[in-house]
Amino acid sequence: MVLGVEDVSRKIVGTSAFLNLGEIKHHLLQKIHLRIEIEELQVQNRRVLVVHIPSRPVGRPMADNGTYWMRSGESLVGMTPEQLQRIFTEAAPDYSAEICRTAVFTDLNPTAIEEFRHRWVTHSGNSRIRETPAGQLLEDASLMVNGEVTYAALILFGTEKALQAHLPQSEIVFEYKSSECAGPAQQRENLRKGFFSCYDRLWKLINLRNDLQHYSEGLFVYDIPTFDERTIREALLNAVSHRDYRQGGSIFIRQFPRKIEIVSPGGLPEGITLENIIDRQNPRNRRIAEAFEKCNLVERSGQGMNLIYESLIGQSKPLPDFANTDAYQVSLTISGQVKDPLFVRFLEKIASEKPDFQLGTHDLILLNQIHSSQPIDPKNKERLKELIGLGVVEYSGHGRGTRYLLSRSFFELAGQSGVHTRRQGLSRDTNKALLLKHIQRSSGSTMTEFRQVLPDISDGQIKGLVAELKQEGKIHLKGKKRGSRWFTTG
Repeated sequence: MVLGVEDVSRKIVGTSAFLNLGEIKHHLLQKIHLRIEIEELQVQNRRVLVVHIPSRPVGRPMADNGTYWMRSGESLVGMTPEQLQRIFTEAAPDYSAEICRTAVFTDLNPTAIEEFRHRWVTHSGNSRIRETPAGQLLEDASLMVNGEVTYAALILFGTEKALQAHLPQSEIVFEYKSSECAGPAQQRENLRKGFFSCYDRLWKLINLRNDLQHYSEGLFVYDIPTFDERTIREALLNAVSHRDYRQGGSIFIRQFPRKIEIVSPGGLPEGITLENIIDRQNPRNRRIAEAFEKCNLVERSGQGMNLIYESLIGQSKPLPDFANTDAYQVSLTISGQVKDPLFVRFLEKIASEKPDFQLGTHDLILLNQIHSSQPIDPKNKERLKELIGLGVVEYSGHGRGTRYLLSRSFFELAGQSGVHTRRQGLSRDTNKALLLKHIQRSSGSTMTEFRQVLPDISDGQIKGLVAELKQEGKIHLKGKKRGSRWFTTG
């Protein structure tokens, strides 16, 4: 923080604040228990103070007179309980790596451990793991430490009796409801056992009512499952490796005919937001995530959310919905409703015709936004240029008036090449010529008429065309405000 310099103009004006620097630094130390360094400079013969403010300690909000403050615009307001909880949990160690002092090796299910061993051998190709004693196997995976059982080992391999005694919140509750109306579930199953004992069971429960959605294209009929196995398994792995096991709630999986809700205790891990959830990784329970990585259940110790986005977009389904997520829970809704099977065919066509180019997560998100006529973030311009160069995306217009659309091959798949021509739009010069022709034929033209002439472009684009015609000396404006009219010049 700099005192003695104007905010906007950066003009050096000087300051007479805090003339006794030693006293104010001592006061701040007593007040907030942080050492604040203050430099006193002479700039252009004026006194300037530079206050070096350190970040707050990890896991510790700053209080003044009993209130924890945070910035809200230009004001200071008291922190919400959700914000306080997020800060308090920043410094929390990996709970899954802690030792459960009351648990012993016999609390772990041998069958679940063997399932873990099999997956680890298959992924690593290390056949020596087959001969490793079970206890040493878990030591090598850091799931046991010096013969003591970690919470991660309990969560992954614990027997029902052991979890009931040592970690009853490590439970997954599955429910199926045929509608979203209030009322009991048609099926409910409480799975309080190690994850490797119920992982496949969970998918079998979901797949039991996993309808195929049939689509035809010419003589060909193809099916898209309502719930893709890869997507659902990845979401389950996320819930188990990122939930907060210090909270007493269970993981809930609620299946409906066309959607699945997965709710896990604890908000998003520190540093993860809904804006960066695709690109940033910070597993709350790293020891569990590392065990999953050894088994190739996850590609890396991370969110894996990019895989979910890719799978859903690749099947033309709605994006993941986190609407009910807050500081106390992560709520993920996965819709299984296919929106446009032709978009699926379009992506398959790209993959077959351009085998050397693989669409990344952000490429698919961009294509999905263009297909859905959503606004495009300007920061994606470089990525758009690459897609345009590959012939996957096309554009019309220039500057702010640029519009993007999927390539002509998408509309040809749908038998709508005419729609492509309409959406591609007329050239800028053609649009200007249409406006000029209309003005020539009328006795004064208005913006309302211009909208009728060019209904497919925005008011801003029309105003830009009119401004160019005026600058070229072809038209001029008469009148003011609502009574103004455009006329040709000469």
